[in-house]
Amino acid sequence: MKKNKEQPAPIDAELFRQSLDGVIPLAPSDRVTAHPPPVRATRITQKTEPVKIQDNLSDHGAGDVPLTEFLRDGLSRMTLRKLRRGQPPIQDSLDLHGLNSDAARKLLLEFLRDAAQHGLRCVCVIHGKGWHTDGGEGILKTRARHWLTQCAEVLAFCEAPPHEGGGGAVKVLLKAKGQAHA
Repeated sequence: MKKNKEQPAPIDAELFRQSLDGVIPLAPSDRVTAHPPPVRATRITQKTEPVKIQDNLSDHGAGDVPLTEFLRDGLSRMTLRKLRRGQPPIQDSLDLHGLNSDAARKLLLEFLRDAAQHGLRCVCVIHGKGWHTDGGEGILKTRARHWLTQCAEVLAFCEAPPHEGGGGAVKVLLKAKGQAHA
């Protein structure tokens, strides 16, 4: 059965206008318009033979203080500014909480390889803050950020804003599929 969208009868429209007679519009509010959350790309997992990923990341030189941001040579500082502002939006994330250093490094390499293969441009790596009783920074936080600087797929990263993990996560900008190595 087909439904017809009917226009209100002229008499109904007139009754509506009369019912609104004397109504005073509300003053504009100072509310901020909520933006919908970023659309996350759905990763397609295909059953294929496991690919051996070469683990060439080093812990050497990581230091004691984790980097808050990284920008590959030759890129504009505007790239970091846009990344901090949410451009491009985060398409996938990886949580390294509870993993030891070796397991976290291997999982990070797999994640970055998969993200690059699926053409993702921005991902979030959650490593946790790792605060210790002696007041030092977490080992995984420092190492994960150091590893990211060694990955050819990574163009830049910055610390995530508080609502996305703050000091316990980084937003990572990846090379576009087919983009030449810097």
